[in-house]
Amino acid sequence: MKIAQFRTKTTDGNRLGMLKGDVIVDITELASDAVTFINGGSANIAAASSATTRTAYALDAVEYLPAINPSKIIAIGRNYYEHAIEGGSEPPKSPLLFTKLLNALNAHNAPVILHSISEQIDFEAELAVIIGKRASKVGESEALDYVFGYSCINDVSARDLQFGDGQWVRGKGLDGFAPIGPFITTKDEIPDPQNLDIEGRLNGEVMQTSNTKMMIFNVAYLVHYISQAITLEPGDVIASGTPEGVGVFRKPPRLLQDGDVFEVVIQNVGTLRNTFKKA
Repeated sequence: MKIAQFRTKTTDGNRLGMLKGDVIVDITELASDAVTFINGGSANIAAASSATTRTAYALDAVEYLPAINPSKIIAIGRNYYEHAIEGGSEPPKSPLLFTKLLNALNAHNAPVILHSISEQIDFEAELAVIIGKRASKVGESEALDYVFGYSCINDVSARDLQFGDGQWVRGKGLDGFAPIGPFITTKDEIPDPQNLDIEGRLNGEVMQTSNTKMMIFNVAYLVHYISQAITLEPGDVIASGTPEGVGVFRKPPRLLQDGDVFEVVIQNVGTLRNTFKKA
C-alpha cells in the first residue's frame, strides 16, 4: 500500500489518500493524517484495503504535502562507502547521526528555495525509513518490526554552511531542505529494504546510482542503534544516507541552480521530484 498526504481545490483541509491504480483514493474518514493512520495499525491498513466506494483523484489533480509529519528526522551521514570516499573521509565505524529540522519538511512537486545565504546547495537522494511504533532500546533482530514503511527523501544540503560551520545543523536544516514523498510505501511491499535500486537524477541526467545493499549500516541496524539512545515515535523518519555522485564532489562540481529539477528514484518506492528556485 502507498499512502499520501495531499490537498485539493475542491475539498476543505488536508486529506489522506491511498494509491490505487492510477488514482489516489481519499481515506481521510479512516485517519486525518499519516501519523494517525500509522497509529491505527493493521486495522487501518485492512480497512483501507477493503474499501470500494470512496472519492478518487487523478495523480496530477492534487497538491502533495510532505508524506509524513514526524516528531523528528534523524539522518545518517556517510552511510555508503563510495560516498565517504568521494568526500575524502574514512567510512565511519558507527552511524554518524545528525538531524534535519522540521522546518525543512517539503513535498513532492513543491519548489525548494535556493536560499541566498548559500552558494553551494547540493542534492542527496536517500531512502527514508518511517517508524511504525514506539522504539526504545530494540534489538537488531527485531528492529524491522518497528518500521511502518519507506519513502523517498532529498537531504538537500548547503555545503558552504555545512563545512564552514564545523557541524551540520544549519547547512542541512534550512527551510524546505527535506522534501519527502510523494508516498509512504508500507513495508509489506518492500520485503528487503537492502535490495533497492536508488538514483538521483538532475534534469533527467543520472548523477547518483546505487543499491541500498551498499549501505554501510543497514536499516535494521540503524533502527537498533538509534533507539539505544533516542526513542523513536510512530511517524519518525530516518534518512538512511546517500550514495556517491553528489554535486559538490564532482569534477567540476555540479551544484543546484535556478530552474533545476532533481528526482529521487527508488525501486518499488517511488519518484520524488522538486524544482529549485532562487529566493
